[in-house]
Amino acid sequence: MKKILLFSLSTMLLLSSCVSKKQFTDLEARQKETQDLLNTATVKLNACLSDEAAAAARAKALEERLADMRKTNQDLINTQGELTTLTSKGADNLEKSLESLKEKDLKITRLQDALTRKDSVTLAIVTSLKKEIGINDPDIEINVEKGVVFISIADKLLFKSASYNVTSRAKEILAKVATVVNGKPDFECMVEGHTDSKSYQSGVLLDNWDLSVKRSTSIIRVLQELDVNPSQLIAAGRSYYVPLVDNDTAANRAKNRRTRIVILPKIDQFYDMIEKEMKNLSTGN
Repeated sequence: MKKILLFSLSTMLLLSSCVSKKQFTDLEARQKETQDLLNTATVKLNACLSDEAAAAARAKALEERLADMRKTNQDLINTQGELTTLTSKGADNLEKSLESLKEKDLKITRLQDALTRKDSVTLAIVTSLKKEIGINDPDIEINVEKGVVFISIADKLLFKSASYNVTSRAKEILAKVATVVNGKPDFECMVEGHTDSKSYQSGVLLDNWDLSVKRSTSIIRVLQELDVNPSQLIAAGRSYYVPLVDNDTAANRAKNRRTRIVILPKIDQFYDMIEKEMKNLSTGN
């Protein structure tokens, strides 16, 4: 998850090329807040996991001790009635300790379940996308990396050469992507434009940065026309600085020219949930 946030920070820094200084400052503040929440959650979760392992070991030892005490107690009662000074008080205290450990273990399990649910939703999105798009095309890739869904679409399916005008073929594909995104209102959709390393300048577009961002906003507008909530959409341009392969041949440059659609949960909502569970755990609720 730390890598995801680092990736997000990198993306936000790059976004500074296409947003106002105030917007960038707001995004930067949000990223810092998210990082702080993540750091806090990670430290607490690691502590809880350590406590869980230690608690499990203590519980096992206590269970063994309780069994031995009960056996000893019964033997003494059976053989030496006058020595039955052992009472059920010690056993009751041990049982209470075991119950407390079980409650803490249950709370830790709830946190783990929250993470598992996130992963399950991510995999469900991949399945939905593959089903909705229904295209066996090597120029369209759908996969999951670090719990985030990526749809990578080759440049030739979306735009004409050296253009940011969306083709009719692209609109057909994006209509199917929009269907899935519209079904996930709690997720955001970031559109990343990627170019090759050949220099570019046309009209008001000065370079590959401008071209990559302009292609991203072109896709964003199509998704918005397809009734995707604009508040779920994020435009981003990466220029040619994140290539898949070296830009040393025409085939490789074609592979690097792509648009990547990133579908991810709203980070603030997810970490609010984790933080709430952490607070419940620390207060014993």
